[in-house]
Amino acid sequence: MQVSDFDYNLPPELIAQYPAVQRDAARMMAVNRSSGEIVHTNFKSIPDYLQEGDLLVFNETRVFPARLFGKRVKTGGKLEALLLEEKEPGIWEALVRPGRYARQGEEVIFGDSLQAVIGEGTASGGRFIKFPTQDQQEFWEQVYKIGEVPLPPYIKRPAEEMDKDRYQTVYARSVGSAAAPTAGLHFTEEILEQLQDKGVQFAFVVLHVGLGTFRPVHAQKVEEHQMHAEFWRLD
Repeated sequence: MQVSDFDYNLPPELIAQYPAVQRDAARMMAVNRSSGEIVHTNFKSIPDYLQEGDLLVFNETRVFPARLFGKRVKTGGKLEALLLEEKEPGIWEALVRPGRYARQGEEVIFGDSLQAVIGEGTASGGRFIKFPTQDQQEFWEQVYKIGEVPLPPYIKRPAEEMDKDRYQTVYARSVGSAAAPTAGLHFTEEILEQLQDKGVQFAFVVLHVGLGTFRPVHAQKVEEHQMHAEFWRLD
């Protein structure tokens, strides 16, 4: 199967750059599998399409502000890092820009005081970054203070403070994603309550969204595309 089989025309002006004011006001299309009838509505009506005994599985991963901006200590040159996964305590796999100028062993400061050292390259084309601080609470406080939410590449605007809330599901619990599980962004606490009252069952898993969200597909055939690995957990 060719990757090009999935190409379609999507005019840029139809790609929303900001979320709807209300999460559940987003548009939704429902298809009746028996009759083929198509209904255009909004997500607020999702409880009308679910019945008692239906099961919804939610990914409760939580996005953190994984995009950090800093400077190289030796030259003062700007550097950007997108944290993907903590491999060992204090050692992160990351995408670094401009990567060709970031040399192994070079010291970097993100924000005003978050120190780091550039490590070797990774098998997926990223870099390892070591944060010397041993205080996890201090590390996360710094990340949440200076980091930005890494918005998808089709969002052509700078990240804003409100993205830390809106680019997050209302049921997010487990910190670890560099991107949101977008299918769940339109659920509200009210909708979840309506579904529970209706007898719809919930199950929760964790799948931290990482590198694959930001890497383009270069293969010509679907079967040749090399998928990356992501952390998951079933409780």
